[in-house]
Amino acid sequence: MTTRSLTRIIYPLSGLVLLVIVWALICRLGRLSVVVLPPPDKVLFAFIANFRLLLEESLVTLKETVYGFALAVGLGVPMAVAVAKSRTLNLMFYPLLVALQSVPKVALAPIILVWLGPDLQSKLAIAWLVAFFPIVVDTAAGLRATPKELLELAHSLKASRSQVLFKVQFPAALPFVMTGAKVAITLAVIGAVIGEFVGSSEGLGFLLLTATSQLDTPLAFAALFALSILGLLVYLAVEGVELLIAPWLPPAAERH
Repeated sequence: MTTRSLTRIIYPLSGLVLLVIVWALICRLGRLSVVVLPPPDKVLFAFIANFRLLLEESLVTLKETVYGFALAVGLGVPMAVAVAKSRTLNLMFYPLLVALQSVPKVALAPIILVWLGPDLQSKLAIAWLVAFFPIVVDTAAGLRATPKELLELAHSLKASRSQVLFKVQFPAALPFVMTGAKVAITLAVIGAVIGEFVGSSEGLGFLLLTATSQLDTPLAFAALFALSILGLLVYLAVEGVELLIAPWLPPAAERH
């Protein structure tokens, strides 16, 4: 393991340890009720005691997240290509996408629940809605940002439109596509939880609501930590896909 890899692990862990210490001090010095803010040790005990339950509910939320994200990619990338290639489609649909993105998904969730019912479809639809916009916007921006020299070279070699798209524009746009995908996968987790809040009998969102309604704050915090771990894992999974399909790209941390 290189020094750079160790640094990427050590710094986040150091920040987490510091946060836990501050949290424990606030609980101890402020003498806060467990219902208001449980100390870290009680949250850890709740996490361990309910580990099987948290794992089962995490798998439900994971399924909703992955399905919603896959749908966002499957529909978002073709939409981005259409918007980037056609000025007419861009003028027609881009303002609608921005308007849809500005609507709070919590406001749309009850309507989607009425349309699709409380089953998986409604949670999938909300996760898709949340994840769709960054996929479209970043992919379209990447396609438009293809260096003019590469396009001129492809045209001089008499490449067809599909060859220009798949062999020139799309590889050049991959950094944008993967950036949008990493934003979208974390938003898909949020969308799945919103769906579980509005109407569900399973998932981490439902468990969080149940725990808070019963004033079981340690379990609620344990569910929040499970959600954080889930979000981190799916983000790392997308980073792993990025390494497989675009190994020439530098790590995300080096692009900023």
